[in-house]
Amino acid sequence: MKSASSRSEKLPSASRKSTSMKSKTDWAHLTSGAGDTRATSEHPEADVKHIVRGLVRKGLKPLPAKASISLRVDQDVLEWFKAQGTGYQTRINAVLRAFRDASV
Repeated sequence: MKSASSRSEKLPSASRKSTSMKSKTDWAHLTSGAGDTRATSEHPEADVKHIVRGLVRKGLKPLPAKASISLRVDQDVLEWFKAQGTGYQTRINAVLRAFRDASV
C-alpha cells in the first residue's frame, strides 16, 4: 500500500502548459469592437416588433392554427402588400379575416 505522500508526488504540475489546446477565440476582433452590436447571420438582431408581439399575446387565447395554401393573386396586389414591409402575409390574412367578418 502506498502512502498519501507518494500519490501526491505523482500528480502533474499545475504550471505545465498543454500544446494541444489552442484557443480559437479571435481576441483582436473582440477587443477592436468594444460596444459593437452588429448582427450576423448566426445571431440576427432582435426585432422589437416580435418582442412586443410576444408580450402583447401574453394572457390572450391562443391564435387559431394556420393552413399552408397556394394562392394566386395579381402581381400588383402582391407588390403593394410587400411594399408595406415585413409581415405582408399576416396583413393579407387580416384583410381576408376582416372581409369574412364584414360578410356575416
